[in-house]
Amino acid sequence: MMLKGTRIVVTGGAGFIGSNLCEHLLAQGATVVCLDNLSTGNIDNLTEFANHPHFTFIQGDIRNLSTCLSVLAGADYVLHQAALGSVPRSIQDPHTTNEVNVTGFLNVIEAARQAGVKRFVYASSSSVYGDLTESPKVEERIGNPLSPYAVSKYTNELYASVYQVLHGLPCIGLRYFNVFGRRQNPLGEYAAVIPRFINLLKKGESPTIFGDGTQSRDFTYIDNVIQANVKALTSPPESTGKCYNVACGSATSLNQLYATMVELAARYQPEVRAIRPVYAPPRPGDILFSLASIEQGRHQLGYYPTHTLEEGLAETIKWYWTQSN
Repeated sequence: MMLKGTRIVVTGGAGFIGSNLCEHLLAQGATVVCLDNLSTGNIDNLTEFANHPHFTFIQGDIRNLSTCLSVLAGADYVLHQAALGSVPRSIQDPHTTNEVNVTGFLNVIEAARQAGVKRFVYASSSSVYGDLTESPKVEERIGNPLSPYAVSKYTNELYASVYQVLHGLPCIGLRYFNVFGRRQNPLGEYAAVIPRFINLLKKGESPTIFGDGTQSRDFTYIDNVIQANVKALTSPPESTGKCYNVACGSATSLNQLYATMVELAARYQPEVRAIRPVYAPPRPGDILFSLASIEQGRHQLGYYPTHTLEEGLAETIKWYWTQSN
């Protein structure tokens, strides 16, 4: 199936992942409608394609059902990326996390049902695996959630399953594992680890690693995530009604991550080799070890990561280092 000529709504389209999806879909010939309230998204992320003839930006909130109904009317597909991220933020403010990630999700999927969209693809999270110690993580088995954020994402999966069974709305959930890449916000209390590290290294400051640095993640470059979303839009009907891990299938400790980042950053600023990280107590709700099996995504979606961690880091660091400060 070709995306050319289709109308695709991207919620959270001014965010890190959403803006990259918008850009890619426009390049494929789709008509793209971006819905974002700009609470965590950034209008600057849309600059490169804001004037594209097939692009529309609508500032609105998914917590408003009438907004969702209006924006999704006439849509062929929905890529639901809008959410309030961060485990620590959800612990500090569970109510807002629930309003955006649960009520907002319900508004969007209900609007998708009423609009008769052909497929609803949404962002879930590796956080749904919770306290499961099994490794690698396979989609059929999850543990107990460790944060309100994890609860909200698992609730999304339950709603999507119900909507497919009750209403025949084809849904696919993508469990993202620590996504990173261009346009990711490096600032703020809830910034993800890779852009935060890059920003501090550029300034010659020591990053903080929570815990002893042996905790591991399956870091996933943005281009792999874009591929997974497009494949989820175009995969066979029997692939729907399920969730898939979106990762590389390889684990890297935070200590290893930092060492690799320093070597790559030294190409642009050799003095970063002298910067040592600071260690702080572990954060509540954080998962210690995270490694994904991506076999189901390969078989059902045709998802094959194009970028390893190091390849993605090299591109990401180059992008940040060549941006104006």
